[in-house]
Amino acid sequence: MTFSTMLSTMSTGMLRTCGIFFLTLLGALPLGMVVCLLRKSRHAVVRTIIKIYISIMRGTPLMLQLLVWYFGPYYLFRIPINGWRFPAIIVGFVMNYAAYFAEIYRSGIDSMPAGQYEAAEVLGYTKSRTFFKIILPQVIKRILPAVTNEVITLVKDTSLAFTLAYNEVFSLAKQISASQTSFMPFVIAGVFYYVANYVVAFVMERCEKALDYYR
Repeated sequence: MTFSTMLSTMSTGMLRTCGIFFLTLLGALPLGMVVCLLRKSRHAVVRTIIKIYISIMRGTPLMLQLLVWYFGPYYLFRIPINGWRFPAIIVGFVMNYAAYFAEIYRSGIDSMPAGQYEAAEVLGYTKSRTFFKIILPQVIKRILPAVTNEVITLVKDTSLAFTLAYNEVFSLAKQISASQTSFMPFVIAGVFYYVANYVVAFVMERCEKALDYYR
């Protein structure tokens, strides 16, 4: 197999990897904020449930979680899992990363001085308006480095989709390498991950510079 053929074959896997990445971010970033707000709820039962969820998501391997999401419906409820592979991957990734993003959001919100809430109250701001107009923009600025680290980790974690026999770029690299007894597929996969993470770091750095006025 020539290099160009190898690259062409792996391009499908690269697109699938990008699909996992973008769909995970699309689901996990907003869900993480919801989980964060529930984590700070006044109701003890809600807080406890969310704490348990976050503890499980952060305390068990993502690979194990993917297996549970995929095989769980069948073993627990005898629901057929035909066509469930890709949705299970996305659900597993979103639920896992939402827990991490929730804790990042919470750390950013908790770091805000209480005086800002008091000043907003004096100016007649409602709690929701205070949060979205004053607190949240500053929180985003503070948490961007931590979010960047998680997003970079996500790029690499997409390779865990091979657990469910999903042909993303890492799975295809292993298959081609085994069939062709060549190390080149791993080099191609490594370059892909590096370039993807470089793009992520570049975009997030631009975002940080755009928010410099919150110093």
